[in-house]
Parts: sequence; structure tokens; C-alpha cells
Amino acid sequence: MSVAPEIAILAEAARLVPAQSAARPPDGPGLTLGTLARHLRLLAASPERWWGLVRFNPDRSVHIRVEAQPEYEAWLVVLPPRDAGRDCDCDVATLIAGEATEGAPGSAVLRPGPTRVHGQRHRLRGHGAGYSISLHARATPRHSSAGNSSSAI
Repeated sequence: MSVAPEIAILAEAARLVPAQSAARPPDGPGLTLGTLARHLRLLAASPERWWGLVRFNPDRSVHIRVEAQPEYEAWLVVLPPRDAGRDCDCDVATLIAGEATEGAPGSAVLRPGPTRVHGQRHRLRGHGAGYSISLHARATPRHSSAGNSSSAI
């Protein structure tokens, strides 16, 4: 299974919607999970900002930095088919293309769309016959006011 059709749809949508920059949060007590999830959704909806960075390696997962802002950082993870996975310490993540699982082998299959919130380190694993591409973000320590939870937004 290839992620090419999903990426083509994202690329076509990017031509129809002008690029949006993630707005900086107002000065305050810290970056909330909701604000961080909003940054991630805006970034995911703007593939022109990150698609050129994507690299496919059939032998191992690839970690690619996308943004490093004072209040948060964002990165892509590209997993080859049936990859054993990698540890992840993001606060929020969304699957862009393909399928993946979190946690132990046999966990529920994640598909593109929902934003997931994490409160602790977890394991991301490739699933299915094609590559998976996920987008992750983490608040920088001084800007984090996130609690420990794990659910879908």
C-alpha cells in the first residue's frame, strides 16, 4: 500500500488554500495542549511547509525536524512498512498518511485524521504494507502547562 494517493490529496488541497502560519500564543502562563494541538493541525494542513523534507528509508524510521519555535517544536516521523518503531515523547501527534500503532504490538491501529494527546513517552510502530508519516509537537519545557493525559482530540 502506498501513501502517494493521500499525499497527492494533501498537495492538491495546499494549492487551493493559502499557506497559514501558526499564530504565536499570547504571553501568559504557558502553552496549553489545546493551543499546541491547534499549531499541529495548522501545520498538518499546510503540507507545502514540510512535504519537501520527507525522506523514505526502507531500513529504518526517519525523524525530521519541521519547526523549532521558542514555545514548541514539531517534527515528522516516517516509518517504513512493519517498522519495529521508535520511542516518542511528543505532547500531541497526528497521522498524516498510512497506518501506525502506539504502545505494545497489537495495539489499536491509528489512521490519518485525529490529533492524539500524550502525557508520557510512548512507542510508535509502523503498521500495514506501506510507509506511515506522522507529525508530532512538544512544548518546550518553560512553555509547557500540559497535564498527563492520553486521548484523542
